[in-house]
Amino acid sequence: MEKDKKKPLFIHQPEYPGGPKALTKFIYEQLRYPREAVEMGVEGTVVVDYDIDYQGNVTATRVLQGIGHGCDEEACRVVRLLKFDVPKNRGLRVLFHKKARIQFKKPVQQPAAAAPVQMQVTYTVTPSQPVDNPEDKKGEKYSYTIQF
Repeated sequence: MEKDKKKPLFIHQPEYPGGPKALTKFIYEQLRYPREAVEMGVEGTVVVDYDIDYQGNVTATRVLQGIGHGCDEEACRVVRLLKFDVPKNRGLRVLFHKKARIQFKKPVQQPAAAAPVQMQVTYTVTPSQPVDNPEDKKGEKYSYTIQF
């Protein structure tokens, strides 16, 4: 009979719900490129160190490596929005420290889209041969709107 394996760590680390991919997705969905950084053409990576309390909340953030022009403050703002799942640690209230690397790339500007062109076509269908009962086939009108 095999012995049950224990987890190798005494203190269980906090995990973001959904894993690292969900964490990255959340960060980049919430991230807003600062206007000043866009005007100055600033790109780069901001490294943020943050603390997670025993309830899974981010309590403090520190910029370890910044690029300025509002990007550091934006990275800290997004990291403070994170909420982690922290398993019970045998009654201990542990403060965890983690780092995040948040990359800022200039947003690609889409060319202004032209207004859609509308064209309306109206035509009337009339029979080419005389009809016995004129009530059956009156001149029918059809109208279509086409957008490009």
